[in-house]
Amino acid sequence: MEEDIFRFKQFNVNQAGCTMKINTDGVLLAVKANQDHHVGHILDIGTGTGVMALMLAQRYPDAYVESIDIDEGAVFCAEENFKNSPFASRLAVHHIGIEDYQTTVSYDLIVSNPPFFINSLKNPDKRKSLSRHGSTKFYKFLFNKCSALLSADGSFQIIWPMEIRDQTLSLSLSAHLYLNNEVYISSFPDSAPFRVISTFKKRPPDSYVSKNFNIYKEEKVYSEQYKELLKPFFINY
Repeated sequence: MEEDIFRFKQFNVNQAGCTMKINTDGVLLAVKANQDHHVGHILDIGTGTGVMALMLAQRYPDAYVESIDIDEGAVFCAEENFKNSPFASRLAVHHIGIEDYQTTVSYDLIVSNPPFFINSLKNPDKRKSLSRHGSTKFYKFLFNKCSALLSADGSFQIIWPMEIRDQTLSLSLSAHLYLNNEVYISSFPDSAPFRVISTFKKRPPDSYVSKNFNIYKEEKVYSEQYKELLKPFFINY
């Protein structure tokens, strides 16, 4: 199989054979996912190429990062990328969906760049459909499972479109997860947000905090904020 390699400063990601390629959503979640407390265990739900897990392993050098994915090709892809990285001893991937995932580990940080089409026409390519088609049932499982898997001070952080957030946010409360803060992501300073990173914890916040983040300063020119965040990872910065 021909290689399709994306090179980072400390590791490479071969995307060949993986339906869900490296994308801005996953990269932004990996650099924006922050945890105030010690991070010993991380779970990446829907790992794809494994890029988020690799970035988090670089950011948290004391953490063990586990990843899961329902797509066999993605699991093989992530496994190879993990083996070839300098963080191989702290990375693992499992071929399983979040609904069936069982472990005795309590995670300090759980991240997910999940399927985000709800009640929409499924992609005729079955593998892409499996990776990208979400449902309210899926998000209900996701919140309940994350609540069970989080440590007492852990956080679950997800990147999703505004409309999916609005449709499914209430499901978090039934899972006893509380929205603590959000980052609204826009292409340009004057454009509407197209994604939001939401952080949930087991305790309600003293006060909800939201921030704005712009990817571009102007057409084809990345914002300084974006470049600074990706500087530890992207070769061009």
